[in-house]
Amino acid sequence: MEDTKKLGDDYSLSRVPKSARLPMWDIMLVRVGALATLSQFMLGAALGYGMTFWQAFWAMFFGSVILQVISFLIGYAGAREGLSTSLLSRWTGFGRYGSTIIGIVIAICTIGWFGVQNSVFANGLVQATDGKLILPVAAAITGMGVTVLVIFGFKLLSMTAKIAVPAFLLVVGFGIYQVLSDYSVMSLIGTPPPGEALSLGVGATMVAGGFMIGAVITPDFSRFARNGKDVFWMTTIGTIVGEMGVGMVAVLMAHAAKTSDVVSIMLQTSGWLGAAVVVFSTVKINNLNLYSSSLGFTNIIDSLFRVKVNRAIVTLVIGVIGTVLSIMGILDRFVDFLVLLGIMIPPIAGIMVVDYFVLKTYRKALDESREKGTLPAEPEKINPITLVAWAAGFGGGYFIPVGIPSINSLLISGIVYYVGVLTVKAFQGKKELKGKVA
Repeated sequence: MEDTKKLGDDYSLSRVPKSARLPMWDIMLVRVGALATLSQFMLGAALGYGMTFWQAFWAMFFGSVILQVISFLIGYAGAREGLSTSLLSRWTGFGRYGSTIIGIVIAICTIGWFGVQNSVFANGLVQATDGKLILPVAAAITGMGVTVLVIFGFKLLSMTAKIAVPAFLLVVGFGIYQVLSDYSVMSLIGTPPPGEALSLGVGATMVAGGFMIGAVITPDFSRFARNGKDVFWMTTIGTIVGEMGVGMVAVLMAHAAKTSDVVSIMLQTSGWLGAAVVVFSTVKINNLNLYSSSLGFTNIIDSLFRVKVNRAIVTLVIGVIGTVLSIMGILDRFVDFLVLLGIMIPPIAGIMVVDYFVLKTYRKALDESREKGTLPAEPEKINPITLVAWAAGFGGGYFIPVGIPSINSLLISGIVYYVGVLTVKAFQGKKELKGKVA
């Protein structure tokens, strides 16, 4: 396909060919970078402030296992087919227009968080310059800087991660050293939580919910993996280092500093250099926010209007929009709305996993077209069962007061979709049988 060869398009509406696949190390660093961020440090500090070390460990472990399973399954499908989440969803239960809805939800959610994170990044730049750089200018620099990186596609994101991830981990390592020099690790492990207690269920919910969107969009970059084994190690190492490793270090630091304020923790352990690098690490996750949003929008335009727009152009437009909104400070008022949209994303994974691995509705078409390096034939327009399952999953995640909301929504959507498809098939089978008898 000619359009995939244009600068920055990055196979947004086609399969990633075998020749464009990357080594596991390159993709794994992007995954670690998506997890080893300021938000993950804040999550670990929040757990440490309200839990003992071992309580926080088990909360982090259970939440991470959930994320690992979902990330691997949907990431494996993305790597096998060489397709992004939005595009893959066309042949895993959602159909052409259903995938449009997915694209809208993911695109709005990720561009929204891009703007919110850009505000954090810009504020860090203002602090690092002692206020010499005003916030609007800083936000414009950070927002457009990330936009330019994302325009050039996944390979440049991987190169950025090779610099940003080691820098972040070095600062975290320096923070550990500072803590160890003043405290006994064993005493910190045995220290009671300095703040109000959190239950294990609440802690696991915070962990699983905190990166569920990231788990669902795993195919956006696992499609560049060479095989399923690379996806397994990419997600596993990412979870161990980025989720568990960074999170548990933050737990220890929260116990040592007696606060959940992550910036204060880094100030007390690593000085202003540490605080600046931690804030600058936001660029790693913002790369992926904007990248996934651009893939979502290209799918929306293609699904609705059958027009293949270059992803680089889409990236520039939405990058400017997200940057302007962050400068205006509007997005901070929409965080609750973004969280609400986030509840709509886990059911997507439940439906896609059930359709791809269990029902295998389009597996034959996907397998045959994969051999030719093309996309399958036109999928169904939309599947009503999918919409019912999606709504049921969203309702379960939002209204059920027990358990982990994101997992509740994922399981409910998967079960409702599975039962619904089998029920319709059984009904259609009986109808056909009656027709033959008549």
